[in-house]
Amino acid sequence: MSQQRDHWSSNAGLVLAATGSAIGLGNLWKFPFITWENNGGAFVLVYLICIAAVGLPIMLAELLIGRRSQKSAVGALKEAVTSKWPGGRKLGALVGGWGVLAGFILLSYYTVIAGWSLYYFTQTVGWTLGGYPADMSAGDLFNSQALNTGLQLLLSLGFSLGTIAVVYFGVSKGIERIARIFLPILFGILLLMLVSALGMSGAGEALNHIFRPNFAELERGAILEALGHSFFTLSLGMGAMITYGSYISRKHSVVKASGAIVALDTLIALVATVVMFSVIFSVAGMRDEVGGSTVGMLFISLPQLFYSEVPFGVVLGPLFYVLVALAALTSTISLLEVVSAYLIDERRLTRHKATISAGAAIFAFTTLAVLSIPGLLGVEGGGLLSTMSVPFFGGGKVGWFANADHFVSNWMLPTGGFFITLAAGWFMTREATRGELEDGTQPRWFHYGAWRFFIRFVAPIAVAAIIIAVVFGVDFS
Repeated sequence: MSQQRDHWSSNAGLVLAATGSAIGLGNLWKFPFITWENNGGAFVLVYLICIAAVGLPIMLAELLIGRRSQKSAVGALKEAVTSKWPGGRKLGALVGGWGVLAGFILLSYYTVIAGWSLYYFTQTVGWTLGGYPADMSAGDLFNSQALNTGLQLLLSLGFSLGTIAVVYFGVSKGIERIARIFLPILFGILLLMLVSALGMSGAGEALNHIFRPNFAELERGAILEALGHSFFTLSLGMGAMITYGSYISRKHSVVKASGAIVALDTLIALVATVVMFSVIFSVAGMRDEVGGSTVGMLFISLPQLFYSEVPFGVVLGPLFYVLVALAALTSTISLLEVVSAYLIDERRLTRHKATISAGAAIFAFTTLAVLSIPGLLGVEGGGLLSTMSVPFFGGGKVGWFANADHFVSNWMLPTGGFFITLAAGWFMTREATRGELEDGTQPRWFHYGAWRFFIRFVAPIAVAAIIIAVVFGVDFS
């Protein structure tokens, strides 16, 4: 007997939940990092164009595919493909399953990184109450916690249990309820950090660097970087938005939700960049440290700066890692929901059984990620799987963690996204997609003909460019 499908109670609930899925650690560390690497201004403008031309059309496509079918990624893509090609059910199932597998693998190692936020929250609380140790090396602290296998398993387990607990209670009573509580807190903390950052001496220079385009500094590779991040930042290509779309009722607008999700995700990334750049331009010697890694700024440089440079840093330090934890949790929830929804719809498990079994299976692979952390960080010795290497698909990475991240980011998500553009733009009929988007609830800014052009031609070519770049050695992980 099929289970009654849960739905978002309101459009706001959908927007908050889906925005939470899109807002992850990539907004807080990856976008500021690549913006710095690509000289700001012109790169940001190109990124915004890519968001409008590629990210938004695919977001609309995933949500409409989900709502039309009222099924998880596998069932939804089977229906999307067979609407014009009756023999395409196997292909649709294969691509949907590919997305579910991507969510499974991504969650297995993302949970490890998310666990670091819990560790740094407890550390910053201690420093706020007892003072920051003058003789402590931030780099040594990071490496010592990352190399502590027991601690890493404990932190990852804590984050996994929190994720399972939310998904266990379903869409309206679990995911949406948590999103309604946590997203406003996330926005509030980020606003406090923005106010503090704008009070720093380098804030004006930071704003100028971010928002004043200088196309003479824009390299060809920066355009591809902007294109890639405009796709990856929105949780596209792995069935998360298809799954969330399947919980949208007919009285709620797919177009309004998509616009709000993309706008909020972009705003958060820009605000985080203003905060990070204000610190970079205010602290002597900080510019030389940024280029080391995307991890360095978030977990090595910032903790000390909260207690030496950032206004009200003793308060903002712990709050910042609450922000990081909330951003990570709202993303891990959507990843687990992708896998759980597949088990519920395709394997007929109850939500409780599906959530617990999926969470347990994923955590088994999380232990592999923990055992390979030393290889990821380039530290000699250590993890059992730290020397693992996969030819071609691993891009020369070492360690299970790095190989999994490379494979998902560079191969699984772009190929899944490419097929979704074909499913919505070419396999589904004009009547089917138009009926989902022009349902009387769409805003005035939406034009169906423009969306259809972008999803049929611009988005597939753009995602294909990402895949071709990967083939020739570009790394988006």
